[in-house]
Amino acid sequence: MRLGEAAATGLREIRAHTTRSVLSCLSISIGVAAMVYTFSTIEGMERRAKRAVALAGHGRILIHPKEGYTARGLSRGLAFQDADEIRRRWPELPMVHATVQRWGSKTAFEGFKADDITVLATTPEWAKRDWVYAMRGRFLNGEDVREAARVCVVIQPGGWIRRPPWARRLPPSGLGKALERRDWLGRRVSIEGHLFTVVGILREPPRDRDPRWFRSFGGGSGTILVPLTTYRYLLARRGRPPEAVDRIDFDTGDAATAGLYRRRVESLLRARHRGEPDFEVKDFREVMQGAINQMRKYANAILAIGIVAILAGGIGIMNVTLATVFSRVREIGIRRALGATRGDILGQFLTEAVRLGAVGGLAGSGLGAAAVTYLSPRADRMAAISPLHVAGALLLAAAAAFLFALYPAYQASRLDPVEALRHE
Repeated sequence: MRLGEAAATGLREIRAHTTRSVLSCLSISIGVAAMVYTFSTIEGMERRAKRAVALAGHGRILIHPKEGYTARGLSRGLAFQDADEIRRRWPELPMVHATVQRWGSKTAFEGFKADDITVLATTPEWAKRDWVYAMRGRFLNGEDVREAARVCVVIQPGGWIRRPPWARRLPPSGLGKALERRDWLGRRVSIEGHLFTVVGILREPPRDRDPRWFRSFGGGSGTILVPLTTYRYLLARRGRPPEAVDRIDFDTGDAATAGLYRRRVESLLRARHRGEPDFEVKDFREVMQGAINQMRKYANAILAIGIVAILAGGIGIMNVTLATVFSRVREIGIRRALGATRGDILGQFLTEAVRLGAVGGLAGSGLGAAAVTYLSPRADRMAAISPLHVAGALLLAAAAAFLFALYPAYQASRLDPVEALRHE
């Protein structure tokens, strides 16, 4: 029997055993979809990680207050003076800056009011890394910090190029809409009752094209940057030392020197904090790798479900093939009597089974691509769906169908022609 005839016969058998065939195809489709989604997610993470490291700095080190640590009163905690001392000790470092975040800040500007703005207090060196913005006006400068100037830079949300379906239900950014309606540059905005002059507006790239690994500094409607010194005098929260900071970042310039400067900075901070281990020093690559590993766990769980689904589909195909063999015993006898070899019979049923697996695999590929489009917040993850990934998933589906159909096909090829002709 030619391949085309076998395929046509296979389609007739699919229609003859519709329920079992559909269930088998459905299982394989779910398995292939899970594999395509997993492969694209992992590939997308790897691509994004490379871009994020290049953007953040290959020697980027992060310093945070130690979570859950109970202070013994010997140290005042992580402070902006620590960042100043790191800069003074090692002036060759390309970037050193401290930041403080204040969530839920009340902001008002000519009819716009919001109580969910994130205020980020920092220094001019913040702009040396992770710069993805289109700027109007200027950024914070050294004079702003020295004089504790009441100036600010507003980050305008970039929106979307292609908003995914799940994001269409989200409300638009209030700050973004306000910036589109009126030009804030050079105007005054009220932050927690204090007037600040807007000296710059930074427009973010669209969310589905943003190369940063950690995209935002907080939630809410948007983010406004102010000088660190101004924050200390006007916006610092009660009950917290005004010199306290949430994070210190520095970059050594390359990965080769990151370990050396990390040890030096840890030694400096232990001395400044009088031995209290109230801080953590982490390599940015470690933080990013931890996030990747966590996502890999979820991806591997989805992949395991996909493999199980493909195996279940293979078992279903074996049952369909067994039923097909039983219903076509007399046909097998006739074909053998007309000269068909055992290999012809074996190939016929294997071709039909592989056809069934391929139908499920093709449907699963489309389902996986749809899942990436719907579930992923990043459009570039679609570009990570490689033809090789799809081909690999289809090959696995076809291989599962082939292997599970091998036994019933072999049994069909071993039927005695005389006994098969007598079968009713």
